[in-house]
Amino acid sequence: MRAIRLHAFGPAENLSYEPVQDPEPAPGQVRIAVAAAGVHLLDTAIRSGIKGPLPELPALPTVPGREVAGTVESLGEGVADLWLGKRVVAHLGYNPGGYAELAVTDVDRVHEIPGNLDFAQAVAMIGTGRTTMGILQFADLTPDSVAVIPAAAGGIGTLLVQYAKHAGATVIGLAGGPEKVARVEKNGADLAVDYKDPSWPDQVRRFLGDRPATVVFDGVGGDTAREAVALLDNAGGERGKHLVFGWSGDGLHDGTPYLVEGISQSVLGPVMMQKTGGPNPIRTLELRALAEAAEGRLVPAVQRFPLTEAAAAHRALESRGTIGKVVLEP
Repeated sequence: MRAIRLHAFGPAENLSYEPVQDPEPAPGQVRIAVAAAGVHLLDTAIRSGIKGPLPELPALPTVPGREVAGTVESLGEGVADLWLGKRVVAHLGYNPGGYAELAVTDVDRVHEIPGNLDFAQAVAMIGTGRTTMGILQFADLTPDSVAVIPAAAGGIGTLLVQYAKHAGATVIGLAGGPEKVARVEKNGADLAVDYKDPSWPDQVRRFLGDRPATVVFDGVGGDTAREAVALLDNAGGERGKHLVFGWSGDGLHDGTPYLVEGISQSVLGPVMMQKTGGPNPIRTLELRALAEAAEGRLVPAVQRFPLTEAAAAHRALESRGTIGKVVLEP
């Protein structure tokens, strides 16, 4: 098969498209003919040599990528024959190997793709979608909610806008540049503003009048987060929620979240898993995400790149030049 390999940590140019040996499924595993592989901002950090939340960096050379969708074409010992030929999606966990024509994973990680989703949409929901569902557990959205969503044209932001609108909330979407603002408007936000315009907080206040925001979904941090949290001010009542799940605006490599005591809550990692509960909270969130997409309540935005252009996909993601979930297609 052919795959993207990383021989040395560093810039996107270090990603090379080359032939590698086909992976073989171990007992309890399936091999997937990959039709779509998800690209995550964490992938760009790992490529650079920053392990982020991972226990350690992968050994080199490595095939990056942890989200795949495709067709099961080979079974390891002990896997039921019914999986052969199924359209499936899986998050590979801490194990890399997704940027390839073939990938292996434990059958317990695999989900059959609902018939109305294509491979790229399924990849978006298995990672970005499950995170979105986890974040939303903390929001308690109602028709009285006013949700401010920075990075509203991104993968998570797109889904947050859609979910909040289905809940009847008033949605303020922030995005960088006219094209992204237009996409946020099309996605259903009640107001879409360009956070590159210094007057954007005033635009939001004029739109809301005397109403404060009730929740800020913050995956960007920095000045944008600071201005968004200021919209939670309400002289006559309690301040709303600031749900923090990233800080991409300051750079994943060395940025820090914007936090305000008594208002901000980090909702990733163990906090999210504890909130979800059950014996397998990750799988629970994946099932919720796929169900929302299958019912049409959530429609992920996808930006597709050929597998051969993985380096270009990384550069676009790092420069914030993408809309929706970035997906590689062999």
